[in-house]
Amino acid sequence: MFQTYDEALSWIHGRLRLGIKPGLKRMEWMMERLNHPEQKIKTIHIGGTNGKGSTLTFLRCILEEAGYEVGTFTSPFFEHFNERISVNGKPITDAEMLELANVILPLADELDHSELGGPTEFEVITAMALYYFAKINPVDVALFEVGLGGRFDSTNIIHPLLSIITSIGLDHTNILGDTYEKIAAEKAGIIKNGTAILTAVKQDEAMEVIAAKAMESKAPLYQLGSEFSISGNHSLMRGEEFNFSSIFQELPQIQISMLGKHQTENAALAIMAAQLLKQFYALLIDEPHILQGLKRAYWPGRLELILEEPTIIMDGAHNEEGIEALVHELKARYNDKQIQILFTALSDKKLDKMIQQLDAVADSITFTEFAYPRASQAQFLYELSCSQNKHKAKDWKQYLRTTIPTLKENEILVITGSLYFLSEVKPFLVNLIK
Repeated sequence: MFQTYDEALSWIHGRLRLGIKPGLKRMEWMMERLNHPEQKIKTIHIGGTNGKGSTLTFLRCILEEAGYEVGTFTSPFFEHFNERISVNGKPITDAEMLELANVILPLADELDHSELGGPTEFEVITAMALYYFAKINPVDVALFEVGLGGRFDSTNIIHPLLSIITSIGLDHTNILGDTYEKIAAEKAGIIKNGTAILTAVKQDEAMEVIAAKAMESKAPLYQLGSEFSISGNHSLMRGEEFNFSSIFQELPQIQISMLGKHQTENAALAIMAAQLLKQFYALLIDEPHILQGLKRAYWPGRLELILEEPTIIMDGAHNEEGIEALVHELKARYNDKQIQILFTALSDKKLDKMIQQLDAVADSITFTEFAYPRASQAQFLYELSCSQNKHKAKDWKQYLRTTIPTLKENEILVITGSLYFLSEVKPFLVNLIK
């Protein structure tokens, strides 16, 4: 038994040594021993390459506005580990995390000595979340974000009211496959028999896979651009405005506070999910709940404006598609500014193509590094760049200390790359610019 939160957290993080172990056998074993908490919760399952966290946040805020208590399971955390299990946006307490760890510890110990093998960090925290929302703090609805892929992800133990696949991109190709079709097949693994599936996937070849899986599963399919759509998007100083139309309802001039056209697609998924929950599950969600929820939704590290003067932005663009969206927004919003970029990423990404896109938009680009498994080295990233104005700074804290005071009115600093990196930078940066 753990006596302190720090002991419990150290044990959880220690499970990272087991790496990624796809499959549901260990989860099924733990759920049976815990008397199946996953069967006692109303859940919504959200997968996809990019946009999972934002879509989850939009939907959470809509449901909260309608008066529901909403649990969320997300990854990675941004500033505090407890964020991964939250209720109405508030992380669970250290005492609750300690209690959960002590519930799962004996199960993990038993699995460690079984043929199935010990549970990974992600499996442990998933089991903790399911137990928490079912036994310790029952919620009206729990939103679960897929960790990796879908078919063999530990969250796929749930049987949700709705499933959502936000997008498909060529990420984690060493595990999920190197084509849109292969990755779509893994993501489509969250589709359950008779359970509606919503998606904003654009690639025809990926949609064919998802549509085929939906048909096989007799799962109603709602696709952005077909059963629901967005139009009239234009950027605001602190957000976006767009029109929404679906087979149920039209909503004109919706405003969100997150920056980026891609966020309107994530918001549209959340709106459609809310409408389906109202139509088929009798949740009392009205138009004001949707509009107010979308307006106040906030998700850190996604085109987040940290400071206006000088302009500092953080964006967790950690794969090709994320970088593409970031570059699009920088060109659309800040084409009149000199763009300085600070970048680092994990080594299992398609770094050459990511850096190529950043090189094209950056007036100056600096590569850094941070202490994390699989993190890239600044020198390696530097060598991949073809920029005429590239630099490397192994100590990102010192870089920020010296760079921010020198930023001019016509310059913008963009800190981007791994979300794990941004989670370290955010508290340091906020303290630095006080």
